[in-house]
Amino acid sequence: MKRIFTFLALTAFVLLASCQKPEPDPVPVGGKGPVLVSSDPADGTADILGSSLDLVLTYDRNILCLTSMQENITVDNGARVDAVEAAMTELTVSVSGLQSGNTYTVTIPEGTVTGYDNSPAGEVRISFSTKEEVSFEDQEISESLVTPDPIPAAKKLYDYLRSIYGKQTLSGAMAHVAWNTGEAEWVGKFTGKYPAVAYFDYIHLAASPANWIDYGDITPALDWWNAGGLIGASWHWNVPRNSSETDSNNFTCDAEDNEFNVTEALREGTWQNEFMHESLEKITGYLKLLQDEGIPVIWRPLHEAAGNTYTQWHSGAWFWWGADGAQAYKKLWIYVFNYFKDAGLRNLIWVWTTQTSSFDDVDFEFYPGDGYVDIIGRDAYQDQTNSVDALNLASQFSAITQFSAHKMVTLSEFGGMPDMADQWNAGARWLYFMPWYDYDLGEAGYNSENHSSADIGWWNASFASDVVISRDELPADLFE
Repeated sequence: MKRIFTFLALTAFVLLASCQKPEPDPVPVGGKGPVLVSSDPADGTADILGSSLDLVLTYDRNILCLTSMQENITVDNGARVDAVEAAMTELTVSVSGLQSGNTYTVTIPEGTVTGYDNSPAGEVRISFSTKEEVSFEDQEISESLVTPDPIPAAKKLYDYLRSIYGKQTLSGAMAHVAWNTGEAEWVGKFTGKYPAVAYFDYIHLAASPANWIDYGDITPALDWWNAGGLIGASWHWNVPRNSSETDSNNFTCDAEDNEFNVTEALREGTWQNEFMHESLEKITGYLKLLQDEGIPVIWRPLHEAAGNTYTQWHSGAWFWWGADGAQAYKKLWIYVFNYFKDAGLRNLIWVWTTQTSSFDDVDFEFYPGDGYVDIIGRDAYQDQTNSVDALNLASQFSAITQFSAHKMVTLSEFGGMPDMADQWNAGARWLYFMPWYDYDLGEAGYNSENHSSADIGWWNASFASDVVISRDELPADLFE
């Protein structure tokens, strides 16, 4: 009987509980509505970058903002409210049409936001200002390299870059995949002029030395340097996807389905950390071969870190070095910088790359800091989702100069852009430019004038401009 009585008691309790209505959010004493706790950006924030932002307001409880009430939210000075979203305790107001050097106020009238019990929140006014526009004429470019005690040729090159910035632009060409001057020679073959900079890529570091790739044989770079051309290098840092992968042919720099990440690479004792150190030691040796010949390198590692992190897709980074977010990425950049410094590398001019899929995106959160970067590069491509003209590129150039008043800005990688004279005349005063290589062109023996990024017609139009510097126009004393 005791067991039956217990069952009946429990049944009654469950029925009683199931008939009760859900408790509403607690209402403060006095029946006051939701109270604003914080905003991002905070009221009075200055020097905001970009033409748009999401203002996030956090209240002390869950809120509602009915569609019929959202139109009451306004922003002044010609900007506009594009969208409003209420979720839990947060209200997000998307604002666009911001102009440089203006102050804006977002106003949310009383009663526009309510609690779940319809108690009205008071009026909220959040003001902020955007950063004054800084043109390249107003920039105060850093006078020295971030690498302590650089080799004389690196200092001489940096001084030269500073002297031409905003006045002329260096032409550049990317290696066909990795370790050759095929694309640069192709430009010379059809135009009669060679690009000023030949860029290489240490993408096959793990495989080198091999019969098909050997970064220890610096002949391609040394021959170009001796012919009066400058040297640049990128590093698609390929890694094993997991601890059991040993075939370097299967290594990747992709973030997707990859157990290799920044957090584990920077953690002592992990297999990722061990591989990272092996890679850094190996590439240090290869870069020192160039340093021993007195060759400075315009060095562009860990590029395009943000990927789609800030785009409308929010699908994250493309490369493993950006997949753990901005803070982890900056730690990695600084770690690599200090590793090279401590190892005695003194021939590098460091280029950090800003690149996301949509041109309104801002990925400056990934910037390692002025103390670790000499040049800021921009990567841009014309494709089905991005329609690019010269004015658009000039706007991108301006946005970067606004971000950093102390660093020169370059078009570090591109494809399908207007010719350089058009870009320059529109206001895109890139320090140098480099179209990406065309794989099919190399396979075809460089016998076609067509190109996926910049064909010979593009090169001829660009070389016709007095602002574009070819290899033969570089000062001879850079190579003494």
